Amino acid sequence: MFSHFTPASWRVVRAAEQESRNHNDYFIGAEHLLAALLEERDPAVLSALGASGIDLHEVYAEVRRCLGNAGERLWEGILVTPRVRTIVTLAEQAAAGREVTPLDLFNALRAEGGSTAAQVLRRLATRNTAPAAE
Repeated sequence: MFSHFTPASWRVVRAAEQESRNHNDYFIGAEHLLAALLEERDPAVLSALGASGIDLHEVYAEVRRCLGNAGERLWEGILVTPRVRTIVTLAEQAAAGREVTPLDLFNALRAEGGSTAAQVLRRLATRNTAPAAE
């Protein structure tokens, strides 16, 4: 599933897996993926955030709230949700034969659009780019 990923994209996936473990979740969801993308601070992802008018610290805090507090569950393994599989497929399609970069993952997460993580990005982009009321 991740065979065409750059080393940076692999780090994002590993960080998302760790986010999942930190929250005692048994899956990697879009919110884990977004938190990992933000933690890795890839320059292209940071640039895309800035171009959308989204503050890194604000989106990070919001996605942390969405992830909530860790429960008391213990799981044997980590699964990848169907939504994250869709995001990976979209990223691979965007890469068009080259290795998938963190920016490909970020753009695919936004393009998929149905996750809480995508909704957070959309809400913050809209709020931060809306004209100020006079």
